[in-house]
Parts: sequence; C-alpha cells; structure tokens
Amino acid sequence: MPTAEHIAPPQPLRAVFMGTPGFAATILEHVLQSPLVNVAAVYCQPDRPAGRGKALKAPEVKVLAEAHGIPVEQPLHFKDDTDVARLAGYAPDVLLVAAYGLILPQRVLDIPRLLPINVHASLLPRLRGAAPIQRAIMQGDVVTGITIMHMEAGLDSGPILMQRAVGIDLNDTSATLHDELAHEGGLLLLEALERLVNGSLSRIPQDAAKATHAAKLTKAESLVDLSLSAQSLHAVIRGLTPWPGASLRLCREGQPEMTIQALPGIFPLPETMHASMREKGILPAEGAPLAAPGTILGVEDEALLVACGDGVYAFSRLCPAGKKPMSGRAFYNGYLAGASHALFALEG
Repeated sequence: MPTAEHIAPPQPLRAVFMGTPGFAATILEHVLQSPLVNVAAVYCQPDRPAGRGKALKAPEVKVLAEAHGIPVEQPLHFKDDTDVARLAGYAPDVLLVAAYGLILPQRVLDIPRLLPINVHASLLPRLRGAAPIQRAIMQGDVVTGITIMHMEAGLDSGPILMQRAVGIDLNDTSATLHDELAHEGGLLLLEALERLVNGSLSRIPQDAAKATHAAKLTKAESLVDLSLSAQSLHAVIRGLTPWPGASLRLCREGQPEMTIQALPGIFPLPETMHASMREKGILPAEGAPLAAPGTILGVEDEALLVACGDGVYAFSRLCPAGKKPMSGRAFYNGYLAGASHALFALEG
C-alpha cells in the first residue's frame, strides 16, 4: 500500500464551496454548521429553464447560499481569465466541491492555498463519473459509499483523503440512496476538515487499475429490458427511479402502443405469492419452459405479473402517461382486462 502523504494545514479555514443540485446543498448545510469553516462564496451552475413553463429556476445550492447571505457566483465556465481571477480574489484556503457540474481546469485547482477537496458518491476508484449513485444500484451493488478526494485534473482520479462505506438496501432507489449519501458526505467532509485542521489528514493515491466508470444517465436508458432476470430488473428499475424513470412499451392488438412508467415492484416474491401462482398455473410446472419475457401473466394481490428472463417480476405500481400511479391490479383492470394479444415489448 502506498505511504500516506501528510498535509500540514492552518486554522481557521476560509472556503469557497462549489456545487449545484440538492446533493451539494445537503453537504453545504453541514459545512455551514461547522465552526472550522468560513464560507466566503458559493459557486454553482447558472439558473436553468425548468418545468412546463420553462421559467428559470435557481439551483438548490444558490437558494441555500442566498438564505445565509453568502455571495453566489454562476460562471458558465472558467475559460475567461476574469472568472479565474474573481475566484482567486476570494483567497480560499480550500475549495469544497460536490456535484458542481463543471470540470475544473488545473489553474482553478491551483487557487486554494491548501487543496481542492471533492465529495464523491462512491468508493473510488470504483464508479468515477457523473452517475455513481444510479449505476451502483443498477448493477446490483450491495455496498457503495462516500469518498473525500484531493482533486486533480483527471476525472475523479485524485488521491483519497477519507472514505466511508454505505450499504444499499434491496429496495433503495436512486432517490433514497441519494439522500443518505448526501448526509453521510456532509458528515465525512467535516471529519476530513477537522483532520486538516489538526494536521492528521493524509492522501493515498488511487489504484487506477481498479477504476470503473459511471456514465451519465440519459432518457434513452429508461426503457427496461424484460429479458433480464427478476433481480437485475429490480435493480435497474430502482436505479432509474425517479429519473429518467423506468418505462415499458405495452403492445395490444389493434391499439396504439403505450409507454408506461414502472415503479419498483416486489422482489424477491414472498413464498405465499409463489404458492398462489403455482396453484393458479401462472408459474409453470417444475422443468417446464418459462413464458417469453414481456408476457402478461395475470394479477396476484395488487401486483401485475409479467414474465422476465428467469421467471416473474411483480409490478406493484404502474403509471400510464398523463395519469397518476396506480396498483398493478388497477392497471390490469383498466388497460388489459379483455385485451387480446397484449404484452410488454422487449427493449429495442
């Protein structure tokens, strides 16, 4: 293991905080409660159009900073010398960065007197990149975490300052895990700053050979693949919830194709549900072939049963376009009862 390199810090710490969405706002809330830090300014992305009316909406970090009377800067980038000089004028000891949304050039990272610190929502070097929370869930991980990192010009490649593991529950969505990691990230950042103040913070280089990438999610990924196993399907739907959302394509003979949003269902199926499905013939006899993925098998309790790659996935809540979420049974009664040759299409 590489020898840890110690950093000798002063006290108190004058900070510039850089972040944009709710994840960063939660971390900023923790920072503002610390007597070890004086936040001189906050940087975030510019206001963006949002909602049906496309009115400009301020980032959550900006709203929080203004509520505390902290100056807010929103440069488009740091290509202009004036933007870099303005940041340098705040004379920070540290830059505290969390989900800022811009790749910071080296001349920005060189500004703080001590070091630029990033809060990243994975156990680096695993899941570097824009969507570590979603990707961890979608690929079935049971553990993720928070890394406090000394930033460098590479993508999430800087030396590790501190880490903390966080378990992923079987029913965690990106929303629930996001909130837990943001809270833990704020706590761990304060621990790192305390170590910085007392001189016990160290840097350990990442093992680049173990690095994986967490690419940004796109709306094109929302259509789920029903040929996946029930376990993998459950993971993908949870990771896509709430954004961009998991969707299914319902095909019914003689009717237009419908896109349905699927919310996380039931996994694993309780034995009582298994027994009932066997009794009703929904599940095939031992050794018999499974129904083709996408086949609608019926309803059990309040869940819609759909064949997947290795058996059955129980969709407990579905949301047709323009409608409110409804139970699987209500969806079946409203859209499938009496329909001939109805199925959910496979991805693509």
